[in-house]
Amino acid sequence: MTSPDEQLRSSAVAGTLAPCPDATGFRTEKAPFPSLKILSYNIHKGFSFANRRFVLKRMREVLEITNADLVLLQEVQGAHHGHAQNVEEWPQESQFEYLADRLWPHHAYGKNAVYDEGHHGNAILSKHSFVSYENIDVSTNPFERRGLLHAVVAPPGFATPLHVICTHFDLSEFGRRQQVKRLTERIAEAVPPSCPLVIAGDFNDWKERAGRMIERDLNLVEAYKTLHGRCARSFPSWWPFLRLDRIYIRGLVPVLAECLSGKPWSELSDHAALYGEFALPPPDAVTTRSGSSPAP
Repeated sequence: MTSPDEQLRSSAVAGTLAPCPDATGFRTEKAPFPSLKILSYNIHKGFSFANRRFVLKRMREVLEITNADLVLLQEVQGAHHGHAQNVEEWPQESQFEYLADRLWPHHAYGKNAVYDEGHHGNAILSKHSFVSYENIDVSTNPFERRGLLHAVVAPPGFATPLHVICTHFDLSEFGRRQQVKRLTERIAEAVPPSCPLVIAGDFNDWKERAGRMIERDLNLVEAYKTLHGRCARSFPSWWPFLRLDRIYIRGLVPVLAECLSGKPWSELSDHAALYGEFALPPPDAVTTRSGSSPAP
């Protein structure tokens, strides 16, 4: 009998999702080879649910197995002096550098929350080089420091640059509404309509009101919702029932979208990871919010 890791590894190498629903959450059917594989994950600063265990090493192993082109991370510890002294297997480098080390040569970090012991924020790991990146402060209160980490990437085969925004929204609905407005302003200022766009992260949007604003105001579709009818249940990872994590896209076609729950993911962060595979649409296609192209 093959282990869950062996099944997951063989599926990643083949470019398909292998059968192992109780261990990986990956689908059984073979998907067309995508142009881009994207994963979004709130890593809970490298700790398991309720901070019981430090599991960053195991997180790196399973992230590498997915073989994603882009990994968008939230709650990434840039530094923590106390943990560096007291937590076994705490890396010498930052968490995003540790996770990126063996597979993702390019990485960007947006420092959002700064305190005496260190700092944390969002990060993007990429197989493809960055044209540029910038972290935009969208904090709405002194207790939740939030940002939009906006990177421009040049994947091979893309006629125009790919814009990627990694974010983590407020717990309050008022804060999330303000952050959607800031997101809308940023895209109007910095993202040409002709460029493909990905916005992913932990939106804390259990009522799905912020999501409706994003779809309406930015003409985006959510990948999992487009293929499955509803946003994924991603929190808590050991028994997910809240729909907090999303991958929104524009100018890309979702080929596959999965919420990675079950072991080993349920033993790692308090969030499940979202995984998607995306293709470029035909040059003359126009993707609507329903995820389809209008008939000629």
